Amino acid sequence: MTRLNRITLDRLKRLPRVASVWEGDRRSVGGLMDDDSGLRQRHTETSDCILWVDSSHGAVRGLTIVPTTCGYEPVVRTLLQAIESPQGNLAPARPQKIVVSDREIQFYLRGALQGLDIAIDYAPELPLIDELFNALQQSAEMSEAELPPRYAEAMIDKAMEIWELAPWNILNEQQVLAVELNAWDLDTLYVSMLGMGGVEYGLLMYRSLDSLKQFRQRVLMGQQSPKQMQEAFLEQDCLFLNFELFDDEPFDNGFQPAGWLGSAPEAVQPDFGSIHPLEGMRSQLADEEGATFLVAMEAIGRFVTRYRAQLEKPPLKTLKSSYKIANPQKNGGGSPLKVTVQTLPEVTEELAAETDDALDEAVGPTGLVNFPVLRDDYVPEGAIIILTQFQRRMVDDLRQTPTVMFHTQEWPKKEWPKAPNGATADAPDLPIVLIQTSRPKAKTLIQQLQQAQGVRAVCFNPGSDPFSGEAFELGLLQTGDGELHLFAEYETNGSTDRHLLERWNQWQSDCSGACAVVIASGITGSSKGNPGAKDILAVFEARCKTPKELHLPPLMLQYASEWEMD
Repeated sequence: MTRLNRITLDRLKRLPRVASVWEGDRRSVGGLMDDDSGLRQRHTETSDCILWVDSSHGAVRGLTIVPTTCGYEPVVRTLLQAIESPQGNLAPARPQKIVVSDREIQFYLRGALQGLDIAIDYAPELPLIDELFNALQQSAEMSEAELPPRYAEAMIDKAMEIWELAPWNILNEQQVLAVELNAWDLDTLYVSMLGMGGVEYGLLMYRSLDSLKQFRQRVLMGQQSPKQMQEAFLEQDCLFLNFELFDDEPFDNGFQPAGWLGSAPEAVQPDFGSIHPLEGMRSQLADEEGATFLVAMEAIGRFVTRYRAQLEKPPLKTLKSSYKIANPQKNGGGSPLKVTVQTLPEVTEELAAETDDALDEAVGPTGLVNFPVLRDDYVPEGAIIILTQFQRRMVDDLRQTPTVMFHTQEWPKKEWPKAPNGATADAPDLPIVLIQTSRPKAKTLIQQLQQAQGVRAVCFNPGSDPFSGEAFELGLLQTGDGELHLFAEYETNGSTDRHLLERWNQWQSDCSGACAVVIASGITGSSKGNPGAKDILAVFEARCKTPKELHLPPLMLQYASEWEMD
């Protein structure tokens, strides 16, 4: 058994010893915890929470979340953190005694903490720990959507009718519908469809038109920090229905093609919720909100079914219709509600004009139709994408290798200095986007890039998800024919991807924007993830470009439906 070394024991013994009893335990929390952004996400692997509390003062001193598969070592690590670096404003100290309710943990601690002069006892029940874990579990369960029991089944059924109707196939998010309810303290809901571009399927039902406009203005402001995007997301005032694509299969090695470039899945799960500037995102709905959803979805379904032919033909026309819908709270009795649904062409024109102004040079006189084609059918599924560097000498060697296809760009001398013999002169290592796949797929990719006139530029374009507030950057290749090709997606809320992009930015700055795209084989062999020179099949010289240089707007999921797709 691993024990604390003498140096650590001496350091801990120098801390004051307090006459208090600490409770500690480790319990499953079902994999549902807060992420760094403060928004809850469900993780696929289950997690355990390790908790150490000072039962004499009712204070939490240490808390750690670990995978369930971990051994007992994290229990000791969390205890040492509780001693030396306790949470809150508590002072470092050693307890006189600790109590656990797991015999195996007790025996492990007795061995690991020998020499620390702490009594380690067992108790079948730990009241304070039980209370804290119950509160944690209840908090975790609260993140699950809680539909009003009397409406839950009907809401799910009606949501699946909306899924089958697919109103986003004929209405984009700028073509707003007004649903006049005059019930449950709501006059009118302003409904924006999500899904025409295949990004995020659902309905955003704003409680005021101002809230809808303000959110769009915030996301059109350009590149913002993840915190700013999250704040904009939480400042909305709306009800939402989001269809979770729960049968999506993960891609290997973190490569995630953009969701809006694929076809809609067959298996979905409707998620309901509310967002309000003063209370944030909430998935526990009151009876009145459940009734609101039922009536609004019914009215929207009838309206889209009746006017589908007119809605499919641009421009958006002025359409209006009223419906008598049974009040869910009256159980089918009482007077029906009169609900009016209408299009808002003037609002649609205003929103489109704001978008055009924000995109500036990226659009032409006819709006967004001149946006470059964005494709994801070049980089093979399952390919490994590595952001790395090559020494210039290695690049020059590859240039002279007969088996390597080398596509050369004309570089200004000041940007890529050359020595008289053709070798680079004291030049920094070259930033490389390395795409590793199988040899047949690599050859196909090389042919496609050659036919597209090589790689003109590499760009990382920011965006955000309006449902989660999550920030991301899409890695894009611009080919010589002007088209954009997705090669990877990076989540900038997390430290790993953010550091990758920061490192890349430094590399390309050192090289005055010079870079290259390297195609390699060997994904199924021993060189997987680390291809050698023999695996490299092609090198495409390129330039690092900013989104502004390529006239690209921030890729907000709200606006994906406006792009020209191939």
